[in-house]
Amino acid sequence: MSTTAERRTVFITDYAWPDVEIERQVIEGAGFRLVAGPATPASAAEIEALVAQHQPAGILTNWAPVSARAIASSAGLKIVGRLGVGLDNIAVDEATRRGIWVTNVPDYCFEEVSDHSVGMLLAFTRGLLHFDREVRAGRWQPATAQLRRMQTLTCGIVGFGRIGRSTAQKLAGFGARVLAYTRSPGKEDRDIEFVPLNELLSRSDAVIVHIPLTPDTKHLLNRERLALMKRGAFLINVSRGAVIDTQALIEALQSGHLGGAALDVLENEPNVPPALLAQPNVLLTPHIAFTSDASLRELRQWASEEVVRVLRGEQPKQARNSPA
Repeated sequence: MSTTAERRTVFITDYAWPDVEIERQVIEGAGFRLVAGPATPASAAEIEALVAQHQPAGILTNWAPVSARAIASSAGLKIVGRLGVGLDNIAVDEATRRGIWVTNVPDYCFEEVSDHSVGMLLAFTRGLLHFDREVRAGRWQPATAQLRRMQTLTCGIVGFGRIGRSTAQKLAGFGARVLAYTRSPGKEDRDIEFVPLNELLSRSDAVIVHIPLTPDTKHLLNRERLALMKRGAFLINVSRGAVIDTQALIEALQSGHLGGAALDVLENEPNVPPALLAQPNVLLTPHIAFTSDASLRELRQWASEEVVRVLRGEQPKQARNSPA
């Protein structure tokens, strides 16, 4: 092991699993040193201080913010790797300006997230959430069931990358009609009807959101667009909470315009608005759509391998920027 490698540190800001042993095996097995921050995401200021203290050559981050100041705090920084897909917690522009790679792991959990979205839709169409609550409350009333056949539904998918395509395939297996909104329809997706966003919202019995959070997509589903949805339609979000205007969603549920919503992500998670909790037709999970034993193992190993690759002077496989 070289003296240079011994001095080079990789800092993992936070992690949503019990330990960092997979990351340690990859990083330290390559001759580098791993330092872990607190498991629960720290504030931007705390991360900035930790980066300034440890002077890492590489940063791995799950949910904690890696700000422009944090990136500037380590003179030898070469890479910021996201333990996930979205990059909204990383100051990508600052990293690019300073010649620092930004990577993610875009293909580790598309089956899990699409499974989660279809599972949420099944919970709605088959009344699983509602009738579980009814039976637990001592009410056995099968005659009140107003359920839907999946084959009769028109399902709109907002965002059509790998996860959206996987969801479409699974919905097609149930015989549902699938609409999709994307900026770049693929020629191979001949069984999918690509339509403008407003048309998708007005025609769909269920809308599933698979779009990343960017400045252009924040509150993409605002009050005006939610009003376009069919009365009684169901909304599923497994992407980022801020893609939907939370207050507008609450109002649409309270008025009865929407039949229900299933949310794995929230705009200000982990804070859940009391008005959302009060809605009986809302299904909530704590940002776990990406999770399975297989996906977490792949995520942690592949993200760590990207850091090692860059610190060895190689090109990353999943670069999300072009450093200056």
